[in-house]
Amino acid sequence: MIKKLFAGILSGLIAALLPACDGFNLNALKPGISTALEVRDRMGAPSMEWQDADGTLTWEYPRTPEGLVNYMIIIGPDNLLREVRQVLTEENFGKVKPGMGKEEIRRLLGKPAHQSHFPLKKEDVWDWKTKSETSMDWFFNVHFDENGQVVKTSSNFVTKG
Repeated sequence: MIKKLFAGILSGLIAALLPACDGFNLNALKPGISTALEVRDRMGAPSMEWQDADGTLTWEYPRTPEGLVNYMIIIGPDNLLREVRQVLTEENFGKVKPGMGKEEIRRLLGKPAHQSHFPLKKEDVWDWKTKSETSMDWFFNVHFDENGQVVKTSSNFVTKG
């Protein structure tokens, strides 16, 4: 009982402090001035990295499952910070279309909070927390067929407690 209580308090503290740390670290980074090394020093190693043909890098910094943000940090071929994007937005959710693959969705929205497999439906569902209220959490869901292609999106809420 005490272990569960302590774990709950600790996870709550971490969830509360992460956004504060991100705000402090992100405010210290300046597009066009900060280097890739400075970004890594402040933000740590990215969870995923993509490289475009022009040499631009996109680094993923997810804050899921407890957070409501996922960051994509863009590093130019000149090794300077170009942009910081918070990708869990209504605009990006609207870009999800049937036929897109898992890699495209990961690059668009970042690491999901949860990944579930439903063998009878032959479906995988990824979700991202979009809003957290006192009594419930809201999620955006992407449904994939057995070939890893988007078939639909949905949303749901989970009651806390």
